[in-house]
Amino acid sequence: MSNIAIVGGQRLQGKVKVSGAKNATLAILGAALLANESIILENVPDISDVRIMVNIIRDLGGEIDWLDKEVISFVPPKEIKKSPIYNNVKKLRASNLLLGPLLAKFGYAEVALPGGCNIGVRPMDLHFKGLAGLGADLYIERGCVKGSAKKLAGARIYLDFPSVGATENIMMAACLAEGQTIIENVAKEPEIVDLANFLNSLGGKVRGAGTDVIKIEGVKSLDRGGRYAVIPDRIEAGTFMVAIAATRGDAILEGVIPRHIEPLIAKLREANVEITEEGDNLRVRAVSQLNPIDIKTLPYPGFPTDMQSQVMTLLTNVPGTSIIIENIFENRFQISDELKRMGAQIKVEGRMAVIEGVASLQGTVVKASDLRAGAALVIAGLMAEGVTEIINSFYIDRGYQDLEDKLSSLGAKIWRND
Repeated sequence: MSNIAIVGGQRLQGKVKVSGAKNATLAILGAALLANESIILENVPDISDVRIMVNIIRDLGGEIDWLDKEVISFVPPKEIKKSPIYNNVKKLRASNLLLGPLLAKFGYAEVALPGGCNIGVRPMDLHFKGLAGLGADLYIERGCVKGSAKKLAGARIYLDFPSVGATENIMMAACLAEGQTIIENVAKEPEIVDLANFLNSLGGKVRGAGTDVIKIEGVKSLDRGGRYAVIPDRIEAGTFMVAIAATRGDAILEGVIPRHIEPLIAKLREANVEITEEGDNLRVRAVSQLNPIDIKTLPYPGFPTDMQSQVMTLLTNVPGTSIIIENIFENRFQISDELKRMGAQIKVEGRMAVIEGVASLQGTVVKASDLRAGAALVIAGLMAEGVTEIINSFYIDRGYQDLEDKLSSLGAKIWRND
């Protein structure tokens, strides 16, 4: 298994294109099972999570081919295999997004309990409650989630927490349910809106995505195919923005939707990072002294938990005291121990981290514990003096396409050690 090595101290400069959104792609791949016609998906990130989801759907009988680096063709299965697809599903938490489409289209679902990053408790009770409200019967048996549904019927469903996955699962299932479904207190992330737009492109009737309430009018079938382009990945864009700021660089991100990352843009500007919006491009420039900031993670449109580790890393080198409060995942501060190995001064108390900026980090061997922590450690390596080696780089491959190549194009000294 390869590790990532970085020689720090290089300012990031130039231009880099942001890939398609990981989380939108995974949901859209699940939703494509609902279709009756073939689909071409564009701007699909070539990352390990997507390839695992592709393999899972192939196991179910779907026909998926890569036509180009970021383009796939998808022919939905007419019927599915009913055996658990354990080896792939255990690696990917987003595989739970297959439940809604499978129950709605085929009346049956059986998948292994999903895996993913170890960043905290992420129960599936909201998924179960919502799908049960539509008429599905779900239970867990011997490490597998099993479910059946003779015919789903529209319902009014209230989510106790605006879960992205639960919102997506219920929304997909409701597209083929009889009657109207109203989901309240839903997630409002851009990926939810992208999924709704994709479902509507197939012939679905989804309204209200991006607001607190989503309404779905069920249809008998989704009979349209065609082409659909996935939105840019706001977390990849944010990761590059922080990396540029951390190296006191000056670079342009291409193919971004700035409104999707407004909370991060606002906080980076508060830290004295210059950010200029030019259509779907962002110029990030950090040549002046940076200021300490405080952040609180919240569901969208609040500050994204998926950017917390990266910003923590940036703040380790900003003079003064910064405070981070993590309101989403209780284990998101695991990275602090690795950053402290590099010389950072961080004190963690429950869901709060206090960061005292130091003059510089020192390169050493560190270990990624999840996807975003891995990306944050790459940023730490770019900032640090000397050489940093990151173990468990496979976490990074789950969500970032061609990360080393993109950073190298900006002037970073980064490579893989096999």
